Amino acid sequence: MALRITSLQEYHRLYEQSLRDPDAFWAEVASDFHWQQPWTKVSEGGFARADFRWFSGARLNISENCLDRHLKSFGSRTALIWEPNDPNEINRTFTYRQLYEEVCRCGSMLRQMGIGKGDTVCIYLPMIPELVISVLACARIGAVHSVVFGGFSSQSLADRIRDSQSKLLITADGYFRGNKPVYLKQMADEALEQCTSVKHVLVVNRSNFPIAIHAGRDSYWDQHMAKSSPVCEAESMDAEDPLFILYTSGSTGKPKGLLHTTAGYMVYTGFTFLNVFQYRENEVFWCTADVGWITGHSYVVYGPLLNAATVLIFEGVPQYPTWSRWWEIIDKYQVNILYTAPTAIRSFEAHGDHHLQQASLRTLRVLGSVGEPINEEAWHWYYEKIGKGNCPIVDTWWQTETGGIALSALAGVTPHKPAHVGWPLPGIVPVVMDENGNAVTDTQTEGSLCLARSWPGQARSIYGDHERFIQTYFSRFPGFYFTGDGCRRDAQGYYRITGRIDDVIKVSGHRLGTAELENAINQHPDVVESAVVTLPHPITGESIVAFVVSPDEVTDRNKLEKEVMDLVARTIGPIARPRQVFAVSGLPKTRSGKIMRRILRRLIQGERQDLGDSSTLLNPEIVDEIAKLLEHQPVRTD
Repeated sequence: MALRITSLQEYHRLYEQSLRDPDAFWAEVASDFHWQQPWTKVSEGGFARADFRWFSGARLNISENCLDRHLKSFGSRTALIWEPNDPNEINRTFTYRQLYEEVCRCGSMLRQMGIGKGDTVCIYLPMIPELVISVLACARIGAVHSVVFGGFSSQSLADRIRDSQSKLLITADGYFRGNKPVYLKQMADEALEQCTSVKHVLVVNRSNFPIAIHAGRDSYWDQHMAKSSPVCEAESMDAEDPLFILYTSGSTGKPKGLLHTTAGYMVYTGFTFLNVFQYRENEVFWCTADVGWITGHSYVVYGPLLNAATVLIFEGVPQYPTWSRWWEIIDKYQVNILYTAPTAIRSFEAHGDHHLQQASLRTLRVLGSVGEPINEEAWHWYYEKIGKGNCPIVDTWWQTETGGIALSALAGVTPHKPAHVGWPLPGIVPVVMDENGNAVTDTQTEGSLCLARSWPGQARSIYGDHERFIQTYFSRFPGFYFTGDGCRRDAQGYYRITGRIDDVIKVSGHRLGTAELENAINQHPDVVESAVVTLPHPITGESIVAFVVSPDEVTDRNKLEKEVMDLVARTIGPIARPRQVFAVSGLPKTRSGKIMRRILRRLIQGERQDLGDSSTLLNPEIVDEIAKLLEHQPVRTD
């Protein structure tokens, strides 16, 4: 029976148990899963050399836990619903038995192509069922999957293939993102000109785009699947065998390939999905993230399927064909849980409530937020307009490195508070560090967020560079995992994420988080989104520069600038008043919705040619727009 937290009292009891005897706690959580061979030790190792391990000696296969073990009781239950980009195209659904059969066929196909345990498979697909199927098939045969978001460039794809030494690439001819065609196979061909490790390319015919087929290397998915065996025995995996590599950008240098292993990741994602969202049998869960991100890995594929949930995936974009599309989808499939990003919420808010007029949304029970701190205005709009004031919001904090949610309210169980991620999940031990590397014991405090103890879902290394892993996460505060984020803890012990430590602003000795400043700016009625960065200042240390996005064309920039400055001064204090405000049409963001403030910082410092790793940019044209604006409206340095 899965360990479900159903009351506030039980949360406190289990959290204390997870601190007092973590091995016993995680052993109880793990007992719900199917193990081919039990573990000999729950946890070992530590942070000094980042050699932590979980469930040593155990053998298992995560695909058996996602599929096989549900067949007897839930074989006819819907596992996967796919909604296409074009609302006039027919959707696709898979029961647990049908998904199991497709995964087995795909696993057999991969084995026939010479892919086996320990080989790396790169997956470069749009949000179609074949993406989920290929991920689970890799896990079934013991291959390591490396999913690359289908919006990445050919160069980004090439970098990831080379680093992971992938033997097989699974891609598609192309797809439509809204009304924009994306020629995946063409970009894959360009990438493979730089890669020697890939021996085979499997192509899903998604959109009937004309493509080049390279003889001896390329072949079509459907042709292989049609003759592939529906029987595919699951590979027996050691608990610490690699499950996947997922790349995340650093501020400098090449992207980091975070390596996750099998058993600990399974236990942690299964447990957190069930308890954070308080999932109920037969509910429809929709996480809007692409599987190319960790949110998609953990809460589109693994977490939900480990709990026999019904998962909705959507190929398209929020605004196509209108800004009502998401709400139509929710009503069409009677979605119960919606998990999305603050940047999407702010976009909907900016385009007006009239897009909600025809929507019922009555089936929604839980709302979730992920990817970045959610500002209070967006939180209230989400709660009132989408949740109708009846749905708890779980504002989740976690990272690619954590594997699953680490800080969050539990829906309807622990209190939710606007713009706060709440309390830690059982097994997570947050510590707030001051500038001198000392843990701050006061309840009300702020500083650098670290974690004091390993947890099962933790990434084990940076692929091919364990020393970089140690230096990045365990050297700044020895004995602790450094998250890179700043936080504030209030009198009730609730945590609020204040932004990346690199984005903390220090003005006249006062530490100000970017999230706090942007939250104040976003309260202006003509601002839907903002980003703040700093310039060195001879007197105050740093001066604040704000970039604001308005839903309407700004006719009086001077008026808006003064109003934003005054608003920040009233809300936070005169010390926080921005020195300059720029009105722009958008902000540079990663494809997962995170604002790339370091690019803004380098632009205002005149470092246009040294923007660092920008491979994850969703909208590179915004960089050119902002650069031209700064040429005509120079940044004040006085």
